[in-house]
Amino acid sequence: MNERKITKSDINKMEARCFFVQNSHNYERMISLGILHAFTPILKKLYAGRPKEEIVAAQKRHLEYFNTMPMMVPFILGLSASIEENTTEDEKDSVVAIKTSLMGPLAGLGDSLLNFTLFPIAGSIGASLAIQGNFLGPILMFLLVNIVYMPLRLLGGHWGYKKGSELLASDKGKSTLDKISNMANVLGVVITASLIPTTVKITLGLNFGEGEGAIVLQQMLDNIMPSLIPLAIVMLCYYLLKKWQGKYVVSLILGIIIISVALSYFGILI
Repeated sequence: MNERKITKSDINKMEARCFFVQNSHNYERMISLGILHAFTPILKKLYAGRPKEEIVAAQKRHLEYFNTMPMMVPFILGLSASIEENTTEDEKDSVVAIKTSLMGPLAGLGDSLLNFTLFPIAGSIGASLAIQGNFLGPILMFLLVNIVYMPLRLLGGHWGYKKGSELLASDKGKSTLDKISNMANVLGVVITASLIPTTVKITLGLNFGEGEGAIVLQQMLDNIMPSLIPLAIVMLCYYLLKKWQGKYVVSLILGIIIISVALSYFGILI
């Protein structure tokens, strides 16, 4: 077993390179080239003065197929650094095994918490301000996203190196991750739902009858459930996007614009 050699400076160098792991993305091994580039400071420290065969074997080890959410890369590489440092050459298969076992679950966790929860929430808040003409909209979105993204990038490697194995191995750690995931999903649903009536504006122009006794359809719907039409439209769009698996987004947007213009022309929408 190797003596402890990796320093905070080595982890910092690795994390800095993690910003570029997708620059050499390819369909054969995904981000493996970027992974090796990011992990090179660690390998240089651990394999300094070692036989060339061992150095080559270590490089090949980190060129295996690998793909996960980029924000989770520093954590995984920090954990890999700890394993590399504390195993003999005969035990190095465990490095590949750990990386492979983590890339899927952490990709799913990162996507659900960040790409599919935090990013849409921040984007919706920023867009709602931008629609109102507030220039702070995109700035607020940038800050809301990076207040989570940057700590993962800048501290994830240190966290993975020190605490990663304990967190993922213990039942308490898994329970904590599950709770955070569920809380984030609930928060995302609540915030998204609250943005529907303030962002999606639809007013029907249909009236039945004339004079004071005329029935205004929009008022009837508001008495039953305010923002019922916006909610129905959002749910329809959600259903179509899910059914089409995220395809035809541009076509859906253009279709909504064309239908809205046509309905406004005939006085159905105002």
